[in-house]
Amino acid sequence: MTALGTTGVELGPLGFGTAALGNLYTEVGEDQAHEAVTAAWDAGIRYFDTAPHYGLGLAERRLGAALRTRPRSEYTLSTKVGRRLAPADRTGDGTGDDLAAGFAVPATHHRVWDFTADGIRRTLEASLDRLGLDHVDIAYLHDPDDHAEAAFREGYPALERLRAEGLVGAIGAGMNQSAMLTRFVHDTDVDVVLCAGRHTLLDHSAPADLLPAAQARGVAVVIGGAFNSGLLADPRPGATYDYTQAPPALLERALRLRETARAHGITLRAAALSHCAAHPAVASVLIGARSAAEVRDCAEQYAVPVPASFWRELRERGLLPREEPV
Repeated sequence: MTALGTTGVELGPLGFGTAALGNLYTEVGEDQAHEAVTAAWDAGIRYFDTAPHYGLGLAERRLGAALRTRPRSEYTLSTKVGRRLAPADRTGDGTGDDLAAGFAVPATHHRVWDFTADGIRRTLEASLDRLGLDHVDIAYLHDPDDHAEAAFREGYPALERLRAEGLVGAIGAGMNQSAMLTRFVHDTDVDVVLCAGRHTLLDHSAPADLLPAAQARGVAVVIGGAFNSGLLADPRPGATYDYTQAPPALLERALRLRETARAHGITLRAAALSHCAAHPAVASVLIGARSAAEVRDCAEQYAVPVPASFWRELRERGLLPREEPV
């Protein structure tokens, strides 16, 4: 376990990200969602990450229900603020969906970018209601890429106040880029940042800026998107990279990575997870799974020892920067 400074919040090495429980791309049944969370618990996972964005609150409701009988002191839960859910216009026929945002759920609400102090508080309070909790352990500012001024000027100070009030234990930001997260590390007193897809076997952005900065400042880093949304889990034509179809050059690189992994007796999934966890700034790696079987597979692959000879060959073949720790 990694302690987040003096907050009292701790992170286990493997966490469960719940976007799929919000019906990411396709529907996940209630029983299937509950079984996935149960499988994560049974595998020893005690860190769970969610967000209002995931299925317009569906992931939060499902996660809260699945954890309701678990001792609150035995797990760490994070959610996100900055995308406030507002009721949809009721003048339509009620048949719309949220697939344009990636989720197979009815469009009962729409998202409003809101990094104001009032918006942050309202969003968190709504999340607590969906989760059935009186506090969350971590609150992240969610994807403030195009709202930097509001996030730094209003959103971050609002999180500091919520932390002081005890509604959240630790605070940070969660994004799909490393540059602005590095700014958060340098310019604020965040406890933790969540970086998705930028510290993988195919994207080495975070080791160039965010990870050394976080290590120097004592800020914990959570890594999401270890498989770059699918390509590193199962490289094949049509596989996704960052939620769109992988371009041919990246597919070819992923296939070379898989070939090397197989030659060393491991899977590409095991290599991808091990790579994410190796940097000393990384406190936890999130797995995204939509079924109990996927959860169990990720937990098993995470535990597989990756031989040093594999990393040496990747460097020799130009598939891994020589300066990256593994």
